[in-house]
Amino acid sequence: MTLFDSVDQHYARHRPGLPDEVVQLLATELAVVDGPRLLDLGAGTGQVALALLPALPPAAHFDLVDQDEGMLRTALDELRPHLGKRTATVHVGRAEQFTPTQPGYEADLITCCRAFHWMDRPAVLAMADRVAAPHAAVAIMGDGSLWTHEAEWTAALKGLIQAHLGEERRAGTTGAYREPGRHYEDDLVDSAFSDLTEHRVPFTRAWTPRGVVGYLRSTSFARPDLFTDHRRFEEQAQALLQQHAQDGVLHEDGVFLVLLARRPGTSR
Repeated sequence: MTLFDSVDQHYARHRPGLPDEVVQLLATELAVVDGPRLLDLGAGTGQVALALLPALPPAAHFDLVDQDEGMLRTALDELRPHLGKRTATVHVGRAEQFTPTQPGYEADLITCCRAFHWMDRPAVLAMADRVAAPHAAVAIMGDGSLWTHEAEWTAALKGLIQAHLGEERRAGTTGAYREPGRHYEDDLVDSAFSDLTEHRVPFTRAWTPRGVVGYLRSTSFARPDLFTDHRRFEEQAQALLQQHAQDGVLHEDGVFLVLLARRPGTSR
């Protein structure tokens, strides 16, 4: 069982996508390659691939890696209507265990969005070094969550979750969440991809109370099976969010962080 078993439909419907500026940044990394190959780790339901599809040429190929087979099935369902001549392959398993099936495989860009904290990060970066093309970059990306976002409405929502599940942030049914012991920048500097650039992209999101409740179902800290009375929690959450909403809208202002790393001495 993985952290996100059985929540793939909620994940696909309610997880926010990538800001346009981030999409353009990643697409630029692939612009010089005729048939670019993107390797997406912790791919979930394919948000990164879906965001990049319109910006990539017909010969592009996506390799999506995730431990959750249901997530990857949903990713393919989401991608197929939009692929055109592009192709996509899913790989069920841990990111560090990804092994290409084609001889001479080289990824032109390796991405990991909102998932690096769950992984064996040194092992993942060692794998990336084995499969990345000489010019390739690794993009570690994320924007936190509504658990970490600081606003009056998210603080009230977090308090309600804690009233049901306890003070500690849950990590699915595996126990409490633990912050990574070191910064991602340190992981990258100690890897083959030590030439590091940080990109901070501000964003503003508008949520509806119903959208937030759907999002919570997709998270490791408030998924339905953690609650003894999930229906009661959702009723309370809906009422709380409606109290905080202005004209039915809840605002999230944040920063989408992209750590773009490559091997020293290489460039696009």
